[in-house]
Amino acid sequence: MMKIRLDTRPAVLFGGLTLLGLLVFLPMRLVLGLVGLGEYGLSARAVTGPVWYGSLIEARLGDLSLGDLRARLSPFQLLLGRARLDLNGPAQGDKPGLTGAISTSRYSFGIDDMTGSVPTGAVFAPLPINRIELEGVSIRFDSGACAVAQGRVKAQLSGAIATVPLPQAMSGTVKCEGGALIVPLVSQAGTESVTLSIRSNGRYRATLDIQSSDPAVAQKLGLVGFQQAGAGYRLSTEGQF
Repeated sequence: MMKIRLDTRPAVLFGGLTLLGLLVFLPMRLVLGLVGLGEYGLSARAVTGPVWYGSLIEARLGDLSLGDLRARLSPFQLLLGRARLDLNGPAQGDKPGLTGAISTSRYSFGIDDMTGSVPTGAVFAPLPINRIELEGVSIRFDSGACAVAQGRVKAQLSGAIATVPLPQAMSGTVKCEGGALIVPLVSQAGTESVTLSIRSNGRYRATLDIQSSDPAVAQKLGLVGFQQAGAGYRLSTEGQF
């Protein structure tokens, strides 16, 4: 019987296990820098622990505050040329904690099954959006273009703009369109809507549309920058996360 000698297999196996072991005990702070997640806007005041059980203190994605998060980076995914950072945050009062993952490879970047509540502060000013709630949101940009978008987003709004009452919330399902991520949010009445268009570089355009035939409302909206658009009035802003 012919015997085939595989002398190199133990060495390769040992080398692979050694590399995997080194990855497992690398500091999370070091690995996050190596995989380039900072290029996509992820930052934190402090990063502690190893890759398999680390912490991001006062984490941010661009100008969005994510709070304190537990984080785990899969060494196996790193060996395959991909980085997947699983995140888990504590509840914020009556709001659920942020859970999901951020993933990146050479040509792609995205989030996976993200659920939770994120305060927006003044990111979308002058639009009165103060919080965004995610429900199973997955997004992927490939080579700079939106390729995957699924899940629902709910935006909480402050009470009024130019003394014109606004609904407390709008919601909608994310989608890809023209290479951008589109987040179309509509009020329950259907007379108010917010549309967010987000590019892979973090640039966004946000519009608030209000439908009204009341001349008094039109005058108030015009004083704060709204322009007539069809049967309603629109306020637009642009920025970067």
